[in-house]
Amino acid sequence: MNTVVHPKGWLPAQGYANGIFTTDGHLYIGGQIGWNAQQESENYDFILQMRQNVVAVLNAAGAGVEDIVRLTWYVIDKREYLARQAEVGKAYRDIMGRHLPAMTMVVVSGLVEDRALLAIEATAVISQPHSRD
Repeated sequence: MNTVVHPKGWLPAQGYANGIFTTDGHLYIGGQIGWNAQQESENYDFILQMRQNVVAVLNAAGAGVEDIVRLTWYVIDKREYLARQAEVGKAYRDIMGRHLPAMTMVVVSGLVEDRALLAIEATAVISQPHSRD
């Protein structure tokens, strides 16, 4: 039976799951935007939004960034992404270290949440859950 993954302290997701952990050890993380646990946008900055949420869902499933095998980024402003490449790279390394999963970047005309500048999906494969004390 698949298990819904929901970080402790987050408001309930409405009409979707933040993550689904399958019986064969795959974790599918839905597109995460720069919301806080109360589903509010606290900022309108690309880098700050990029740093939020995927790791919280990973940790709730007992996984870490090293378990990620695929990332898909949906960005609404290609120019901002390109102009901030140095900051993107630093933020990425702060979160992911030197781990480089398969990755796709898609430029979209908009996201459902008006203040969202990007959404990030992830797929992880977890052979054994990690201890997250």
